Amino acid sequence: MIAKILALLPGADCCGGCGKETCRACAESIADGSSVALCPACTQEAVNAIAEVTGRERKAAKDEIAFVACSGDSAGKKRFSGKTCREAVAEGFLRGECRYGCIGCGDCTKTCRFGAMKLVDGDVIIDPEKCNGCGACAAEGACVQGLIRMIPREATNFIPCSNRDEDDDRVREICGYGCIGCGDCVRACPEGAVEIVDNHAVIDYDKCVGCVACTVKCKKKIIVDTLHDLTKLKEKVAFVRCNGSRNEKAYQAAGAATCAEAAKLDAKDLGICTTGCTGQGDCTKVCRYGAIKVVDGSAQVDPDKCVGCKDCTYACPMKLIVMVPYKGAKMVPCVSTADYEDKASVCNSACIGCSDCAANCPNGAIYMEEAHAVVDSEICENCQVCQYICARGIIKEREVPEYSYLQEAALAMRKGE
Repeated sequence: MIAKILALLPGADCCGGCGKETCRACAESIADGSSVALCPACTQEAVNAIAEVTGRERKAAKDEIAFVACSGDSAGKKRFSGKTCREAVAEGFLRGECRYGCIGCGDCTKTCRFGAMKLVDGDVIIDPEKCNGCGACAAEGACVQGLIRMIPREATNFIPCSNRDEDDDRVREICGYGCIGCGDCVRACPEGAVEIVDNHAVIDYDKCVGCVACTVKCKKKIIVDTLHDLTKLKEKVAFVRCNGSRNEKAYQAAGAATCAEAAKLDAKDLGICTTGCTGQGDCTKVCRYGAIKVVDGSAQVDPDKCVGCKDCTYACPMKLIVMVPYKGAKMVPCVSTADYEDKASVCNSACIGCSDCAANCPNGAIYMEEAHAVVDSEICENCQVCQYICARGIIKEREVPEYSYLQEAALAMRKGE
C-alpha cells in the first residue's frame, strides 16, 4: 500500500508541506491512518486515488497557492543585487528603504522544486500553473522576511504588503504600495474577514466571500481584486485645483527641477501665481496608474485612470491636489490668493474672488476661502447655477460614465449571486 500511495504523491522529496521529512514518510503516515489529503501538493484527483487505495473516505484537497505579500521595490533591491536575502538583512537597510519588504535576492526560489518561482528584475514571480501549493517557500525560514503565505487558489482579493511601520508619513514616502494600517478595509468588510496585524491589513480567507468592499474602501488602493476593474471601484478621484499654465517655464528658468524646489522660490519675484501648479511633475512620479500628466505647464488628472489612492495629494508641495467625487463633480480649478491686485493678469484661469457663485448657490455648497471659491462636494447637488453665474467661466463639471461597480453594489456582491 505504501508504494501505491508514494506513486501518487508529487515526489519532490521533500517540500515539507506535510510536516514529514520525506515523501515516503508522508506515504507511511497516510497508510497508518493520517488524512488522505495530508500532502498539500496533491491534486484532488490524486487525493481521490489515495482514498481508493486506502479504502477510506475522500477528502477535499488543500488547493492553495503561494503569494508574496509585497509588491513594492523599496527594500533596497538594487543595492543588494548579488547577495542572499539573509546577507542583505544582516547588512541592514538605509533610510528611505522598507525594512519589511521583499529584498529580491531570490532565496525563496531555491526552495521550490517544481520551478514555480522565478526572480525577474528583483521581483519574485510565482507561476500559478506550476505552483502546486506544497508550502515549501512559505515554511518558517524560507523567506527571511516572512512574506510568503499560502492562500486559496480561488482567492480574488489580495493585500500585497507586510509593512509594520507605524509612521504613516514614512510609509507613504517610502512605498506607493505600502499599507498604512488605517483600518478602513476592516470596517468596510461585511464578513469581518479583514483585520489589522502588525500595522498592516490581512485577509482571513476562511471568512472572505470575494466581495470588493475592502478594495473600494482602501485609501491607498493597494488591495488587488482580480474580478473587477480597479479603476471602476472608486468613489473619489484626484483633482488639481489649478488650471494655469504660466508657471512651469518661469520656475525652470529660475533653476527649479522639481515641484519641491520650485515651492521654495519667491513666485511673486518671478511675476507668476504664488499658489499655482509649478508644473514640474512631482505628482506624476508617484502615480502608479499613469493618471497624472503635465499638460501645457499644469498637472492634469485623467479621472478614468485614477483609482483614488491619494498618493499624489501627499506629493504636491503646493497642496493643490484634493479628492472629489468621481461622478458629476463640480470644481473650481484655482486656489489663488490676493497676492496680486489684478489676479486675472497673472492667470487667465484665476478665480478673482467676486463671490457671485457663493451668493447664488441655492444649496450653500460654495464658500470663499482666502479670496477664491471652493465647492463643497458633499453639499453640491449639481444644479449648475454656479457655472452659469461665473463671469470667468472657470467652474468646471466633469462628465464621466456611470459605472455599476460603485460602493453600494460592491457591498451587495457575493460569490455566486
